Amino acid sequence: MFTRIDHVALSVKDRQKSIDFYEKNFGFKKYFEHDVPGVPNLEKVVYLQLGDTVLEFEHWTHERENRGYHFCLISDDFDSDYQKLKNAGIPVVTEPHIPEPRTPQETGWKRVVFQGPDGELIEFRG
Repeated sequence: MFTRIDHVALSVKDRQKSIDFYEKNFGFKKYFEHDVPGVPNLEKVVYLQLGDTVLEFEHWTHERENRGYHFCLISDDFDSDYQKLKNAGIPVVTEPHIPEPRTPQETGWKRVVFQGPDGELIEFRG
């Protein structure tokens, strides 16, 4: 069973300008930034937090249509939820894997990305 949305991701043209805007105007605070090896033209990914709300900024090196939106859910039974969606025929974009943890409690979490009916990306972790 899913429990909450983990984060919302946005494609940004100017990473620092976006960080400054959300920190200054909305009270978000940057807490993690990393490179993304193997993804052409993706410069950095940055995470900002406001309470339990997380924004992810994807900073692309080339002009990109701003359609990099996805949302991420937290699963309390990753393997079961993954199998249920796969059995329903929902396309898998990124196979399950264990990403670098952003916080200690995420150590060992798995991640997967599915594609929704309009091309939207649906990630979940757990």
